[in-house]
Amino acid sequence: MSRITFDEALALYDMDLFELGVMADDIRQQMHGKKTYFNINRHINPTNICADICKFCAYSANRKNPNPYTMSHEQIMEIVKDVESRGIKEVHIVSAHNPDTGLEWYLEIFKKIKTAYPELHVKALTAAEVDFLARHYNKSYDEILDLMVEYGVDSMPGGGAEIFDEKVRDYICKGKVTSSQWLDIHQKWHERGKKSNVTMLFGHVEERKDRIDHMMRIRELQDKTGGFNCFIPLVYQTENNYLNVKEQITANEILKTMAISRIVLDNVPNLKAYWVTSTVNLALVAQEFGANDLDGTIEKESINSAAGAKSANGVILEDFTALIKNSGFIPVERDSVYNEIKIW
Repeated sequence: MSRITFDEALALYDMDLFELGVMADDIRQQMHGKKTYFNINRHINPTNICADICKFCAYSANRKNPNPYTMSHEQIMEIVKDVESRGIKEVHIVSAHNPDTGLEWYLEIFKKIKTAYPELHVKALTAAEVDFLARHYNKSYDEILDLMVEYGVDSMPGGGAEIFDEKVRDYICKGKVTSSQWLDIHQKWHERGKKSNVTMLFGHVEERKDRIDHMMRIRELQDKTGGFNCFIPLVYQTENNYLNVKEQITANEILKTMAISRIVLDNVPNLKAYWVTSTVNLALVAQEFGANDLDGTIEKESINSAAGAKSANGVILEDFTALIKNSGFIPVERDSVYNEIKIW
């Protein structure tokens, strides 16, 4: 069977939403049946002081967030101690690009976590952070990635990808990691035998063709490395930032984009409906449009909630699994690299 081309993928947006959903659901069922994955995780965002100025960001203390903070390692370890005692399997650590902390501040925390809790999975440092650290501390990407491995980072999150189209990127996050650099960093990470995720921020100033271009570039790299676990389309949040997008993207457009992602990315095993940006209700519906992962319980989330997402305090595990069951799917707790732990 020949693969879907750019033009064919773009034309899918003209299809009826429910017909598109059936196509995506067929693929989902072939790959995962009725299983919907989630993990029990905790997001930790150690600083919001940032050297970069992205127009879509409401989290950075440089712009519309007047409350700068940087956590101490002791504060971070208190959180880790608490969540580990309650059975949480993953800490997801991403931050702003703080020029004042020193490289050791970023790295030592991973070593401290791994020393105290060797079984805990550390997912940390987006490619944007890797790029910032390399530039700021005069190191190559390879040197930063080797240090991450040495200090105990298990996998990389998919943040910082935004939209790969260079013109859009130049407008929304000028000065941040470029699309080619982002892809290069993940390729190098995969070549070290490590896994990562990949995101796409949509629903702002990009066009449909930019989303398809983004997916095609992911598919191309995945053909080379096979290192992406999961694709995560992130719905842009409209509040408290400088893009001034007045109209929130429609649910119809979100679900179409989910379905098309599942159809185009035939080599990326998992598609995540990240409830933090789409709302829990729409994420549950997305299970019918190709999504087989709903992320996790999260507990606390600072970056998207600063821009209006209703995610600050996560969601209770029992509620989460009940919602998945009630929507006709099977909740499966997974680890960070998609090994099944428990069917709920």
